[in-house]
Amino acid sequence: MRPIPRLAATLLLSCACLLAAAGCGRVDPDEPEAAPATTAAATRPAQAVRQLTAHLRNNELEAFAIEAVPPALHARLQAAWAEGRTRWPLDELPFGRRLPEVLQALAAPGSETKLQATFDRQFAGAAGDLRSAAIGLGQFGAQYLGSDAAPYSADERQHYAQLVAAASQWAAQAPLADRERARASIVQLAAAARRTKLASAADFREAGMDAGLRRVGRFAAAFKLVLLRYGLDVDAGLDALDASLQQQTGDRATVRMRYRFAGQDIDTTVSLQRIDGRWYLADYLRHAEAALAAPLPSATPGPAAAAAGRPPAGP
Repeated sequence: MRPIPRLAATLLLSCACLLAAAGCGRVDPDEPEAAPATTAAATRPAQAVRQLTAHLRNNELEAFAIEAVPPALHARLQAAWAEGRTRWPLDELPFGRRLPEVLQALAAPGSETKLQATFDRQFAGAAGDLRSAAIGLGQFGAQYLGSDAAPYSADERQHYAQLVAAASQWAAQAPLADRERARASIVQLAAAARRTKLASAADFREAGMDAGLRRVGRFAAAFKLVLLRYGLDVDAGLDALDASLQQQTGDRATVRMRYRFAGQDIDTTVSLQRIDGRWYLADYLRHAEAALAAPLPSATPGPAAAAAGRPPAGP
């Protein structure tokens, strides 16, 4: 199978799952950045699930980060972001760690022409390859999620397995090899990437957590419009999202989530923990703490130092 179609199918499949989990709403990506939305503290488990989903559905990534973790933990994450140690919560999402290079490629001068030429060269007659890639990636994803190598909780495994299966079925039927859709999508994503002004890890660090998440939210809105062009309407299922309390014992609870994604019913549970009277998803807390444990990024040797075999000078 040709490498570019495989990469494209992987990206679309992963981003479909990302948008299902994040539920980016139909917000115009050209609208100016808004202040973070505010909501009442989630004093009930199902309320916490609905509030976080609503923030992500409406591209309110900054508000999501504020409400997904306790204030003290959020402050530590802001500091870690400024140090370049994390881009939480983006790092937990598919392709989140590669987001700077994706934005850089899209925002580069003349990217529309280069990417369209690559599409025309690699995707001509590749509809069958893309269909096979989507099916194969769905099978691989299911195997990976069921293996010990997958760093996910039981909640995440059951949720992601359903998303991967649904996304695989959708991608196998989507018109991914359509040239006119690709042209319009490339132009749209390139413009959205340039507006973020986030083309490198340094750009993310300098923007800071709050502004960085606001900008990424605008790009996510543009990407969701691209998925609509390919027949994937995430909103249609999330509008009917149902979150109900299944069990609560002291400061621990389980909430059942039901919604539709890519024409499939998603039925999963999430675990929550109460801290200082407010409920938080346990997996988000765990991932946030793991992000704080990441080391500082290593410095890249300058050309002269690399040529001389010397380590770069310290700050």
